Amino acid sequence: MTRPYLARPALAALLVSLLAACGGGSGSEPIAALRESPQHGGDGDRDGGGWHGHGAVSLRVLSSAPQWVSGGDARIEVRAPRSLHERLEIWINGAKTAQALASDGKQRLEGVVSGFADGANRLEVRLSDADDRGRWHGPRVLASLRINNYPITGPMLSGPQQHPFVCTTNQFGLQPKVDAATEPGYVVRDAAGAIAGYSRNCSIDTFVSYLYRAANNSWKPLPADGSTPADMTQVTLPDGRTVDFVVRREVGTINRFLYSFAMLAPRGENPAAADLSLWNGRLEYYFQGGVAIGHSQGSVHSRSLDPDVLRQGYAIAHSSGNNTGTHYNLQVAGETAMMTKERFVERYGVPLYTVGLGGSGGAIQQYILAQNNPGVLDAALPVQSYPDMVTQTIHVGDCELLEHYMDVTDRDNPRWSQAKARSLLVGFNGEQAVVDPMSQIKPLIGLAGPSMSTGSTECVRSWRGLSALAMNPLYGQAPNQQNYAPQSAIAAIRWTHYDDLINIYGTDADGWARPTWDNVGVQYGLESLKKGAITPQEFLDVNFKVGGWKHPREMVQEGFPLLPGITPAMVIGNPALFDPWSSRNMNLQSAPDRPAPRTQGDPIAMRAAYTSGMVFSGDIPLPTIDHRQYLERELDMHNVHQSFAVRKRVLQRMGTSEHLVIWFTDTMPGLPKASQSLEALAVMDEWMANIRANPRKGVAGNRPARVVDSCFDVNGKLMFAGPDVWDGIIDNKPKGACTRAFPLFGTSRTVAGAPLEGGIYRCALKSVQRALRDGTYAPWLPDAAAVAKLEQIFPQGVCDYSRPDQARPRHFGWRD
Repeated sequence: MTRPYLARPALAALLVSLLAACGGGSGSEPIAALRESPQHGGDGDRDGGGWHGHGAVSLRVLSSAPQWVSGGDARIEVRAPRSLHERLEIWINGAKTAQALASDGKQRLEGVVSGFADGANRLEVRLSDADDRGRWHGPRVLASLRINNYPITGPMLSGPQQHPFVCTTNQFGLQPKVDAATEPGYVVRDAAGAIAGYSRNCSIDTFVSYLYRAANNSWKPLPADGSTPADMTQVTLPDGRTVDFVVRREVGTINRFLYSFAMLAPRGENPAAADLSLWNGRLEYYFQGGVAIGHSQGSVHSRSLDPDVLRQGYAIAHSSGNNTGTHYNLQVAGETAMMTKERFVERYGVPLYTVGLGGSGGAIQQYILAQNNPGVLDAALPVQSYPDMVTQTIHVGDCELLEHYMDVTDRDNPRWSQAKARSLLVGFNGEQAVVDPMSQIKPLIGLAGPSMSTGSTECVRSWRGLSALAMNPLYGQAPNQQNYAPQSAIAAIRWTHYDDLINIYGTDADGWARPTWDNVGVQYGLESLKKGAITPQEFLDVNFKVGGWKHPREMVQEGFPLLPGITPAMVIGNPALFDPWSSRNMNLQSAPDRPAPRTQGDPIAMRAAYTSGMVFSGDIPLPTIDHRQYLERELDMHNVHQSFAVRKRVLQRMGTSEHLVIWFTDTMPGLPKASQSLEALAVMDEWMANIRANPRKGVAGNRPARVVDSCFDVNGKLMFAGPDVWDGIIDNKPKGACTRAFPLFGTSRTVAGAPLEGGIYRCALKSVQRALRDGTYAPWLPDAAAVAKLEQIFPQGVCDYSRPDQARPRHFGWRD
């Protein structure tokens, strides 16, 4: 896979010091050095940090890697002897430009150059033909490099863009620019309401606005006349300065998505020449979570104006393309973050460092970007994390299958009336006190059997409908889609996760996106059987009858309560509408003596999930504080074992997780929830300062004392901290203090014998006879009838989780 690289700004100061000797000496010495250097005709020598050049003059791009430039411009740095600064020229594609760089009066020049064409370009630093006495001091080309430029509308690396694409610029009261005279596109109207044209890229002109923080904790527009509102608040910066709480916000479009940059600004500055005196040099890149299938520009999240971060002097960058509530194509998300960060550097300069912050899908983005797009982030603060999205679909796809089995297929079994008992199959926690809203309707339509539970598992509380969202091509919509023309294009959208990532997964011979979900050989409830928590008959029955999912091409529209417009009254009149499990799209039994068919995923798509970087391999070399609230009691979808799934993958890939710490904060339903995010941000600043001061000690060697595995109580007060507090989760040591305080739960696949780190698309298979010999079912000893049943259920064999995912490329890098 392609791994675009951006120079790590946190190390910029070190590079400057290492290169300080380049071109030193008196005013005459550099000319001699130049005469001794061969004329630079290629990319020249590279001495680290992206530098290109020979002898006394070097050149590099600061805003991105030179092969990943967008929008026709780039911030560059040139290092040259001071005596040459006024005689250096910027040439692009063989043509001299009038652009000049700002000199620091020593050896460094920096500035933004523009004029790159789409595609390949040549950027050169040349020496003017003559000095002030008319004497030529060649060679003319002192440094050069190849620039590959892409349109600001994208794409760079993610392949053909998704269409239809619905604009949401109305978030800022704007219509997008017309870029097409005919359909298809988003309809743009003139002042009279007539169609002025269509927009396919959803672009707007970049604009800057000023907001102040009001006493009622809201943002309000700063008066343009310079007056001071009576409700304006002030903020005291860490350096002791007290200033009006005024924020400059830049909004525009990059890669078709909306972006926002925000930072403190002095009153009365010129918007075209930002005053950076209140910026502390640090950049937070905010990533938002959610689940969506794309076809939308999305919205800029309110956390892009987080007052608790801005008041400290941080800048915040954010894009609607880095919101998984917009789409879940993390190749597009990585590309968007690259381009957005590039724009920030061009506008405001290189940050001291860039730290990611965001929860759920926002945490996933940090892990995937660190792996696929190194250099966008220098540090990571994932919240409520998962290792990735794509491998979560594996066990989440089991939820409705198992809930349907317990609700309907095995409805005469009273065991399933207790939510905790349902965990024996689904793995997630269950709580009787968390009411399933469907339990009020089930008795009215004849589903009040002995198995009916008024309580819920996490499957019910948090994941209901997610399989439909990911797999059903008929189940989906985009905000503002009514304004797209033609509407037949909207109607033709296939709303699946597989189609959202169609450039990655590919299509089959019939043009359908290749699906990854697979449950061949999965023995649901195996660990519960081995512990004696369910009976052998229950184990055999669930695996005989649970079934799988139809191929998306065979799916039909959803029912109640997933499909809007269906009321409970309509369901009571027509119980066939009731389908919270999406059972109409399951492969269930065709006859009592035949097992329900399992689903086989497409191996090409599975492999592509790995090779494209959509699966988190554990490759994150950044300082990372993975922190979360403990929400298991309320069955929140952010089940806490995921932090340790991340750690296990990091250990498997990198051999150490010393640079990754895990913090839990306890919560109780109905009580205010404490968060450690601001503490993590402050501690990370200490960590980054240590790295700058002591680079040779590395990331782990520079950890401050507070950067250690920890757990906190409901008030955010430290309970326990130390290297052993989470013992007993991914090792065989006695349980640590935090492990004992915070019970963890599993998934349907860990209950079936899969490893905690998950990520098994297609398990290796072994015969039932081999499973009998190797003690897979011990202490249960199946009799002849049970063995015959197992062989009928699993004709291809059962999962052998001692072997790696059969879809995983050998070079992926995990230590098995």
